[in-house]
Amino acid sequence: MAWRREFDPLGKVLVPNWAYWGAQTQRAAENFPISGSKPHPILVDALVLIKIAAAQANLELSGLPPEKARPIIQAGQEILAGLWRDHFIVDVFQAGAGTSLHMNINEVLANRAGELAGEAIGTYNLIHPNDHVNLGQSTNDVFPTAMRLAILMELRTLYPEGEALIQALHDKAHEFEDIYKAGRTHLNDALPVTLGNEFKAYAEAVATDVTRIQQGAAELVFLGIGGTAVGSGANALPGYRELVIEKLRRLTGLDLQPRPDLFEAMQNLNPVAQSAVHLKLLALTLTRIANDIRLLASGPKNGLGELVLPAVQPGSSIMSGKVNPSICEALNMICYHVIGLETAVAFGVQAGQLELNVMMPVVIFEILSMIDLLRQGLAMFTGRAVRGLKADRDRCTKNLERSHGLAALLNPYLGHHQAAKLAQESLARGVPLAQVVKEKNLLTEEQIEAIFSLPHQKG
Repeated sequence: MAWRREFDPLGKVLVPNWAYWGAQTQRAAENFPISGSKPHPILVDALVLIKIAAAQANLELSGLPPEKARPIIQAGQEILAGLWRDHFIVDVFQAGAGTSLHMNINEVLANRAGELAGEAIGTYNLIHPNDHVNLGQSTNDVFPTAMRLAILMELRTLYPEGEALIQALHDKAHEFEDIYKAGRTHLNDALPVTLGNEFKAYAEAVATDVTRIQQGAAELVFLGIGGTAVGSGANALPGYRELVIEKLRRLTGLDLQPRPDLFEAMQNLNPVAQSAVHLKLLALTLTRIANDIRLLASGPKNGLGELVLPAVQPGSSIMSGKVNPSICEALNMICYHVIGLETAVAFGVQAGQLELNVMMPVVIFEILSMIDLLRQGLAMFTGRAVRGLKADRDRCTKNLERSHGLAALLNPYLGHHQAAKLAQESLARGVPLAQVVKEKNLLTEEQIEAIFSLPHQKG
């Protein structure tokens, strides 16, 4: 491999001749060969969008001449179109605050822009990564701004999958609305419900979580770009802050606004943490629903057996014909991982000191991973489990007829104490509760029919 010599404040660095990155990126690649995970594409997009907006703003404010601003803008547009993506090589676990990745962005843009302007890469005479691409900026205001943009843009991919699951659950609620079954609390018999009641509740829970994510994300539109190193705005041109946000608003289609206090915007990652918490709540709901479906589909002969899951793969290497709730199990694993990632976010958010939170790289890595995992988990669960669910109506009826929960329906007629004794007798004899009541002539035939026919329990 042929190498070129570059220099940074620490001295000489050898960089591959073909690389658009420069000395500081090369040092980071050598310092942090940790996970092999490279920057999330949407985070790269967010950083590049900021650089384009900054170049546009600085051009209008006469901070950058056209011969420097326009190549930077063009280079950024090329990256957004999919070019040069393999030149962003910094590991996600890197130097604090994201300086390594930020300089990777600055260097690639500077080298490509310089090339567009007729300069050999690695020279930086026409366009410099710090002096021109980073004009009026600092990692300390660019990176938290990019985090917010990346989350907002990546959440756009999650919402459709959430809505698809909500609709699928509502469809099942309608399909199952007349299937009466035993309700269960404490995993024991409770008052009757319909299978439709259960699925409507699932749909409402997911809808509430998705709405909560959307509402919480609204706080992310307030940006601290323009605060530069500590929030004071040092080295940024007058009017830059407002203009760069206006440019970003046009580039992203998001209703972006300046954060009133730039010092607070740089120090405080709580709006980001809030999004992580809301994503975790969705994971908690999803794993609860998946576990309910696993229970309701357990069997097929020696479990509850009230639901039948689509068979997606053989379930055992030894037990012939066994089929497992594989999609629900995979969703559980996804949700447990997401819950763990939120813990990492929480630790990262609380670890900021004074004017800056240096844990931003791991915080944004975990949140974007949460979004991606949930998006894919939602799509899998909706398409391969929920839409293909069937109800075993006969099993639901038989389980309900044996349920002790029916005894509560007798309370208004016979009182709690006598209803409990009848339930105990039903259990001891192994006969339906309605039969015990009928045998003892405690109620009329019409009353027994009205109590145990259950239409009034549909809800």
